[in-house]
Amino acid sequence: MKKSLSAQSVLKFSQAKRPFLAAFLFAAISICSYAQSSQNSDYTFTEASELNLIGKILDTPNPYHRVDTCVFKGFTKGENDQVRCSAGLAVLFKTNSTSIAIESEYGYRNYGLNTMPLALRGYDLYIKKDGKWLWAASKVNGVNHENGRLVLISGMDSQEKECMLYLPMYSELYSVKIGVDNGASIESMESPFRHRVAIFGSSYTQGISISRSGMSYPMQFMRNTGIQLLSLGCSGNCKLQPYFADVLIAADVDAIILDSFSNPPASMIEERLFPFIEKIQKAKPDIPLIFMQTIYRESRNFNSGNNRNEQAKQDMAAKLMEEAVKKYKNVYFISTNATSPDHETSVDGVHPSDYGYTLWAKSIEKPILKILRKHGLK
Repeated sequence: MKKSLSAQSVLKFSQAKRPFLAAFLFAAISICSYAQSSQNSDYTFTEASELNLIGKILDTPNPYHRVDTCVFKGFTKGENDQVRCSAGLAVLFKTNSTSIAIESEYGYRNYGLNTMPLALRGYDLYIKKDGKWLWAASKVNGVNHENGRLVLISGMDSQEKECMLYLPMYSELYSVKIGVDNGASIESMESPFRHRVAIFGSSYTQGISISRSGMSYPMQFMRNTGIQLLSLGCSGNCKLQPYFADVLIAADVDAIILDSFSNPPASMIEERLFPFIEKIQKAKPDIPLIFMQTIYRESRNFNSGNNRNEQAKQDMAAKLMEEAVKKYKNVYFISTNATSPDHETSVDGVHPSDYGYTLWAKSIEKPILKILRKHGLK
């Protein structure tokens, strides 16, 4: 005959099993809640790559990467991370939805201190109004919640809207799903941007210190001119490396703009510039190579060492490019400016603010358009 458990034994057993029961009940509730929220979702989601993804310099297995690092070799670990980030990429679509949501799946994520999280990991939405791109919304989820749903904008009317969504400037994406109201339409939009112009450069070209991903100078230049720029900005790593030349050679482009004097010291510019030009020109002899002088860094104002090194870079670039434009066909050298008269456009002594990048985009607009027209790119 079995002994019955005493009341005290039952109490001890209940207390011992209580954490397990609580965990089981929490898991069951979570599963039910997830199923309910999925069934009662207010949005229908579409993978962004199924719409019109612009700004890509090369086709890649992951549509949100800029370079296939399994094909192109020689990059450092940091460079591998950077070329897999979605800087300069944007999605074009039309929708009559009153709200837009985003669901992301991230790979590498950057948490730098001198750039807004909105730019590093967030989304930046523009909508056409009266024929011009007008800022509409920018948002990012909090740290450790990036993969959660993000309602980017709501409260819009139900008229059809032409949208351009900039992807994160310094993070890797495995998936980006764009959500519209259940029953609303979403479809790919034809690009209003013309030509394919690669732009290779430093942290400036990638967009370090911008407030949101649509404010880098290449993206501002695109909106201002209608010329499509394909960004290969790599913070700290634009040093005229031959393996970056391989990427530019492989790309189907009409012209190449280069912010190539911001990262390397004067000695490296002297060593690498002409071989870099010759490598690209051997493969692409007929397209223009437009080199930009590096900008004035405000860290030079009181630091004599920085001032000396920066001036040496600018002097070396100017000297060699004076020779290069005579020696090589279709090679150009233009000035840049990202500094206001009062020198109040710097974020950290190195990188400009949004306004500084606006000045940069304006400073190169006329000379670049003139060069492109010379080559039949209007």
